[in-house]
Amino acid sequence: MKKSLISASVASVLTLASFGALADGPNFYGRLDLSVTNSDTGATTQEGKEGTVFENNFSHLGVKGSETIAKGFDVIYQMEFQVENTSVSSDVFKARNTFLGLKTAAGTVLVGRNDTVFKQSEGGIDLFGNSNADIDRLAPGQTRSADGIWYYSPKIADLVTLNATYLMTDNNQPGVDDADTQYALSATVGDKKLKQQNFYVAGAYNKGISNIDAYRGVAQVKLGDFKVGGLFQNSESVIDKTFEGNTYFVNAAYNLNGVNLKAEYGKDESGLGKYFANVSGIKPVAGQATELSDVNVTSIVVGADYRIAKSTLVYGHYAMYEGDYKLSGAKVDLKDDKIFTVGVRYDF
Repeated sequence: MKKSLISASVASVLTLASFGALADGPNFYGRLDLSVTNSDTGATTQEGKEGTVFENNFSHLGVKGSETIAKGFDVIYQMEFQVENTSVSSDVFKARNTFLGLKTAAGTVLVGRNDTVFKQSEGGIDLFGNSNADIDRLAPGQTRSADGIWYYSPKIADLVTLNATYLMTDNNQPGVDDADTQYALSATVGDKKLKQQNFYVAGAYNKGISNIDAYRGVAQVKLGDFKVGGLFQNSESVIDKTFEGNTYFVNAAYNLNGVNLKAEYGKDESGLGKYFANVSGIKPVAGQATELSDVNVTSIVVGADYRIAKSTLVYGHYAMYEGDYKLSGAKVDLKDDKIFTVGVRYDF
């Protein structure tokens, strides 16, 4: 009896040890990111309200992990949900990156919902990402898409990756006729975290996703305590081709005894960013060509963040948006938006 009990116990331990060698996770994680913001117009805030407001900056919960199913074959998975308990939104949960995938020596394939490889090509260039100063306030194509397939190559020569996103037919949108016109491609060189290499370079192309055709180039380099980067993008609406033009960002960050000082300048000529759409009220509409021209939007953002613990980041920034455009040949000034934000981010 005792021998049987001991044998069963040993077998259980060996089984658990074997499973532990094969499986990583499931790992539970999350983020709570809250800020206080004062905005002149609310055009770039998360809830679109002017004055002094609380912002929930994409707080979320998730679970992820992997398991080896055969030698050289790992199943990987992630389920992530945006949590709106702290905001006035009636949607407590919103979909974020959720997928099931397979990782092999030939690369990784994911199926589900995820940031497109066009968006992911930004690397670490978005110094104020997931805030009211995110680059998507000027640049379109920062898209999280569902019902898609993603491919990521292994790192070639420990330096280069080739990546792709393909969206299925049920992602067809007005102005996009064929499912095979909705895809994105990217190539990256270096390390977006600037750890293995002190540089990152990427090129990406977006066809039809979010109703735009676009291409971009991204570069960032670390020089001692400095990080310097830039992004160039050309975008065109597939619904109304008068929405077309370039978007630029240049920025720099400096680590001063743990305080990360940041500054960024942005310019958009396409009219496809969130700031222009929210202030002007003009968006591409299928079958309705506008007389839009000479869009000129600029942004200047300065800020800082400091990690007071491994899990906790405090931050603040000031952003200014301004611009003008022509409609049927008449110049129209956009209402300026000046924003001041302080916040706390807690990761677990």
